Amino acid sequence: MRYIIAVSGGIDSVVLLDLMSRTEKDLVVAHFDHGIREDSASDARFVEALADRYKIQFVCRREKLGADASEELARQRRYEFLRGVATDFDGVIVTAHHRDDIIETVAMNLKRGSRWRGLAGMSDSQIVRPMNSWTKQRIYEYAIRQKLEWCEDETNQSDLYQRNKFRRKINRELDEYQKLGVYEAWRKQRELRGKIEQEIEKFDGEVLSRYFLTMIDDNVAQELLYYYVLRHYDVSLLGSQLERMLIAIKTGKAGSCWQVGGGIVMKLTLRSVIIKRV
Repeated sequence: MRYIIAVSGGIDSVVLLDLMSRTEKDLVVAHFDHGIREDSASDARFVEALADRYKIQFVCRREKLGADASEELARQRRYEFLRGVATDFDGVIVTAHHRDDIIETVAMNLKRGSRWRGLAGMSDSQIVRPMNSWTKQRIYEYAIRQKLEWCEDETNQSDLYQRNKFRRKINRELDEYQKLGVYEAWRKQRELRGKIEQEIEKFDGEVLSRYFLTMIDDNVAQELLYYYVLRHYDVSLLGSQLERMLIAIKTGKAGSCWQVGGGIVMKLTLRSVIIKRV
């Protein structure tokens, strides 16, 4: 198994690379140059030199998203690149997300109204996050102790990005005990998500049982539909879309076809639900 290490050049990913280099694992360093900053190419050169120092294969892609690119677009393009590298090398993605990242993500998800599912963010089983219990302070201490060098991304301080605002707000309003509580809630929800995904494994292909989805609890049925679509088509549906899907499954006529959203369509037979991407 190869491990595709996502390395931006920042302190978190530099520490991750140093940790992974001390294992016997087969590694590839992957860097995505988003082109948001004019000097982003220097980060790519730094990461390439770092990979060479560790004697690890280096893969890079540069895009010119521009200074006006959104956080979401940059994230999407980065993960498209990483998934492509993982496919090419038959490997698994490894990222440097840590405890503070998880807490920020949970807060942002709940702010958007994602309900309990927001607590399970950053728990995709296809991505390895070995530093998810590390605090930022622990990362800094490790980097100093090991005399590591890293790049500072000036956008991390910009108020143009929502995550930066959340980070400062969380640090002002939550003490360490409260942060630990959020992390523990995330950990439990991650375990629950894993159990849901195990149930989804029982569904083979594009066909689901209409009777089964009708008879179980509505909330459970919606969660199964959510993770089924996410797992098979990498599309994250909204709560309103899931509610409409379930209503259609319960009341729709056999032979009817429903546009779910995100390029997903649902066809109903007398006994089955067939979900496809158009």
